[in-house]
Order: sequence, then structure tokens, then C-alpha cells
Amino acid sequence: MENKNYLDENGETFNYPENCIRIPRVEESARVYLSSSRLYTYADYLTWMDYKRRELIHGVVYELFSAPATIHAIVSTNLHFLLSWFVRKRKGKCKVFHAPFDVRLPKNGEVADDKIDTVVEPDICVICDPAKIDDKGCIGAPDLIVEVQSPSTRKRDLNEKLALYEFSGVKEYWTIDPPKKTLTIFLLQENGKYSEGIIYNKGKAPVSIFEGLKIDLKKLFEM
Repeated sequence: MENKNYLDENGETFNYPENCIRIPRVEESARVYLSSSRLYTYADYLTWMDYKRRELIHGVVYELFSAPATIHAIVSTNLHFLLSWFVRKRKGKCKVFHAPFDVRLPKNGEVADDKIDTVVEPDICVICDPAKIDDKGCIGAPDLIVEVQSPSTRKRDLNEKLALYEFSGVKEYWTIDPPKKTLTIFLLQENGKYSEGIIYNKGKAPVSIFEGLKIDLKKLFEM
């Protein structure tokens, strides 16, 4: 989509990013095409009934590809198994989820659907606070989020989502590059900022939120 200038509700000019899409709102009685000059909330998100996968980041809509590449699916499945196996073995309270699974990230404690403007679908997330899990998914920051990169998401994973997860207080953020067989780990520091990413391309990578767990990269990228 071509970048264009739009006016927000306050009459100020802003730009939609290149991969932002404008989508129809589906209601019970009629299909209403929303204005392209506004941002969206989770309340809007719940009305879109065309079954396409999307994310909202600060009110901007991003469409997700419904079927990832095979290597993407394999890596995600491998990691989900390794994390779930560890949790079950230790009989821990944490839960491991894989996409599609909605994670709502409220701002300033505003948890009403029409106040939340960010909902993402990480490839994998680990949630250790049962109070954050409800029928709609997760509300609040997971303890660990993993994004398996694809050509269409790599830039966003390392820019918008990195900043978003840092701001939201996600303790540990992983990005995985399947073709390069690398894993980058960002850890939240006491100052609320992520450390510089540590890149692993061999050996074992420690999972900070789980004492004693290290992910063998051979098993992670095993086809």
C-alpha cells in the first residue's frame, strides 16, 4: 500500500506505514467500511469476522500470512515442545502458547476493549501469571515472547515489536532467523530497557525465566 498523509481525529497529519492495510468492519446488520483516517482498538478487532489473521500495534493494522514457511513451522513446533516439556517436567504454573493466540498489551492500566490499541500474535509466548490468562487469550505482558522471523516480518520484529515488548515489560524477547539458524535474546534490565541482543548460532541458549533450562540449537533447528 502506498504511503499517504491522513488526518487523525484531532486534525493532525500522520502517515500509515507501507504494510498497513485498511480493512472492512463486519457488523451483524451491514458491512461498514471504516474511514482510512483513523486508528483501531481491540473492540474493532473483535468485529472483523472474515477470519484473516491480523495484529494491531498502536492502532495500526498489520495483516499476517496464514501459512508460514515449512522451516518457520518446524522451528516454532520444536521450541514449543522443548519449553512445554520442561514446564510439565517441573510441574510449573507457567503456560506455553503458540500462534494463533491473542496477546493484548494495555497502556496505563486501561483494560477495556475500546481502550486497548495493541494486540499481537507471537509465534510463542510463556505466561507465568494465571491472572493474565482469560477466554480471549492473554492480557498484559507475557514473561517470554518468541518471534520466528520471515522476510515479511523481520524488520517489524526487530523494530516496532522490540520497542513494544520493551515498553510493555516483557522480561525476555527472542527472535529466531531460521535460514541463518540464529537465535537472538533480549533481556529486560532493571532500568526497563532491553540489553543488547545476544546472538547464538551454536551450542545451547539459556532461558532466563526458567532456571536450569538451556535450548540446544541443534534440536531447535532439527528438520
